[in-house]
Amino acid sequence: MSDTVWWKSGTVYQIYPRSFQDSNGDGVGDLRGITSRLDYLAWLGVDAIWISPFYPSPMADFGYDVSDYCGVDPLFGTLEDFDALVAEAHRRKLRVILDFVPNHTSIAHPWFAESRASRESAKRDWYIWRDPAPDGGPPNNWLSNFGGPAWTRDAATGQYYYHAFLSEQPDLNWRNPAVREAMHDVLRFWLLRGVDGFRVDVIWHLIKDEGFRDNPLNPAFVPDLPEINRFDQVYSCDRPEVFDIVAGMRAVLREHGERVLIGEIYLPIERLVAYYGENLTGADLPFNFQLLSTPWQADSVAGLVEEYEAALPDGGWPNWVLGNHDQPRIAARVGEAQARIAAMLLLTLRGTPTLYYGDEIGLNKIAIPPERAQDPWERNEPGHGRDPERTPMQWEDAPQAGFSTVEPWLPLSTDAGRRNVDELRDDSGSILTLYRRLLWLRRDHAPLSTGSYRTVSLADELAGNLFIYERFKDDACLRIALNFGDRSQRHALPDGTTWTVLLSSRSGRSGAREAGSLELGPNEGVILAPVIAG
Repeated sequence: MSDTVWWKSGTVYQIYPRSFQDSNGDGVGDLRGITSRLDYLAWLGVDAIWISPFYPSPMADFGYDVSDYCGVDPLFGTLEDFDALVAEAHRRKLRVILDFVPNHTSIAHPWFAESRASRESAKRDWYIWRDPAPDGGPPNNWLSNFGGPAWTRDAATGQYYYHAFLSEQPDLNWRNPAVREAMHDVLRFWLLRGVDGFRVDVIWHLIKDEGFRDNPLNPAFVPDLPEINRFDQVYSCDRPEVFDIVAGMRAVLREHGERVLIGEIYLPIERLVAYYGENLTGADLPFNFQLLSTPWQADSVAGLVEEYEAALPDGGWPNWVLGNHDQPRIAARVGEAQARIAAMLLLTLRGTPTLYYGDEIGLNKIAIPPERAQDPWERNEPGHGRDPERTPMQWEDAPQAGFSTVEPWLPLSTDAGRRNVDELRDDSGSILTLYRRLLWLRRDHAPLSTGSYRTVSLADELAGNLFIYERFKDDACLRIALNFGDRSQRHALPDGTTWTVLLSSRSGRSGAREAGSLELGPNEGVILAPVIAG
């Protein structure tokens, strides 16, 4: 596949619609709000927006419990608002990617209402129903990802239905061809409205073990982990039959040209890369979340990059993620100083990067008072909630930070008066300026967008917390030097070559010439280009 395919050279920006921009004064973001901020996204330099669910939903899991796959919840607007958003995005050359939630519906979906009506229902087999165990309890030991059993007994029919998440989110039976075709038609509905691709929610969950065997105990489980980790999920997800399902989705997208299929997959690298599919017939981009859990040290990150690059199938295009709506903010994980290094890493590694809204202004963990907690996971398992990474975007030094005219559904940061787009966009030393310069450098320099990768760091540099690598294409080469530590470090440059600093995470250094060696300040990252003689 040509490296000019848009999703290979582009960058993706995730929008959590409840928290991006409120246009109607109800404290919750909406589609018109997103449309009103498209000029900002074009200015920033991203290429595609991925919008988390906005479908009709009872909101038990804030939209990931879908009651109608082909509509817009009134909380977020109308189909006409969506069509206008797509048109305005495309006018600015921004692609639009939707969140597709095929593993489960809402308990309020008409399909489930019909399925649970009786054991003889025509849609009974659209969901996963099982008889009780001999003792009358759940059919097996599978657990919900949000705590507690993954089975709920239906009193009317005497059987249990399976739900990998909340009991309000019953899992569809993807072994049923009718389910597959119905969900393919959902994809076609949105493709015909002009969307450019889909991010598929929990794609590795879609097929379960045909024999419903118990999951084995996890020997590494410790009590402070979420309960789902008590067992190894070898039978409840990541089954070999899932690859045929993914290939079927991809085939539907290819009916409509070069659209992108992204799969959410929290698996080790050796399993993750299998989702590219045989002969690359699977997901275009199986999401690579490894940076979310790898120790934030130069040697660990360098080792991860090498392992991932080596594991990719021939022709498989890499991708990198630093944050999303389910994970703590990057600034909360590595600190504000290293959040700049994280930005440089994300936007200079080989592959498609996905940014999470608000990371570009350095949003950190925001304290959520217990009485304002919204996430059902927090209510089921206190301490594991995802509200802190879902707080509203901060636009200006104004009431509610310009997000809304009323109190938002989640709190703002205490420093919203200075940590907002308006305050940071004209500050040459701000993290927002750094993100924007990185994004536009990717566009201007082919080695950064579609070039190859090689590690340069020596063992002693890695031990000193320096990670050095190069991106190159044709005769052009750029060198990236990142200091993961809080003290100055020196990197030896190749003899006889003078380099220009294209960009530094430290203000005032861009344009400097370097030869012989490069001194990196604490928490500093630098992008270098060789000076061409003559």
